[in-house]
Amino acid sequence: MNLNNATEGQQLAAVKDNGYSIEFIKNPSEKVQLAAIKQYVDSILKIKNPSKKAQLAAVQQNGWTIRYIKNPSEEVQLAAVQQNGYSIGFIDNPSKEVQLAAVKHNANIIGYIANPYQIVRDYVLVYNIMTE
Repeated sequence: MNLNNATEGQQLAAVKDNGYSIEFIKNPSEKVQLAAIKQYVDSILKIKNPSKKAQLAAVQQNGWTIRYIKNPSEEVQLAAVQQNGYSIGFIDNPSKEVQLAAVKHNANIIGYIANPYQIVRDYVLVYNIMTE
């Protein structure tokens, strides 16, 4: 099946029926990308160069989909850990802000951060003292 010569409307119909059909579209428009992700979030795996909006839509629906995104921006990383703090396990060298957002989701997530910043360790320490 080749959807490259199909109109955008035909492509939209295809991905709304089956999000994975996006793999048959060489350069899907952002609108088609978003429709595919809405139908099936893991379809981002089949998009060669997902737009930033598509990346955000995917991680806001399921933070763990960040594992399919190459070099996600800090904004995408933050959205992922805000949706599911444990998605930090799929982020290489998360920034201080991303680490803090993850442990604010759940302090135990610090165990999934290879090199937590001091401020992140301090936050978790204070949190643990306050909740005892």
